[in-house]
Amino acid sequence: NSRGVASLLKDTIPVTEFSASGPFEGHDLLRRGFTSVKSELLPSHPLELSEKNFRLNQDKTNFDMLRNVQGLHAPLKLQMEFRAVKQVQRLPFLHSSNMALDTLRGNDGCIGFEDILNDPSQSEVMGEPHTMMEYKLGLL
Repeated sequence: NSRGVASLLKDTIPVTEFSASGPFEGHDLLRRGFTSVKSELLPSHPLELSEKNFRLNQDKTNFDMLRNVQGLHAPLKLQMEFRAVKQVQRLPFLHSSNMALDTLRGNDGCIGFEDILNDPSQSEVMGEPHTMMEYKLGLL
């Protein structure tokens, strides 16, 4: 019987992907998934990408300047301090101001939008402290 099945499979023609081509072709959700309009949009202004990467560009410039002035060890030490400060966080139900990170960057004396109106991405989280801590530790 296995010989018969093999001969049947040998004689079959491989089926290629059937799709209607032309201006009225529909989007195949099963093969391509949902379309995202947001991913297809271009930045609305030429400076938008620059503003999104402002902090990264500023850090790179500061590290380059520090390397030229003090040598290679200075930016490496500062990057290690940044990583150490970023790892220290408060409990999940408490808002963290990241004051140590602001101090390292030299922004502790500056008053910005997030200081007055708060950063929208860090909205207040109300909830049961024990439940939130168990969720963060993976116990739930």
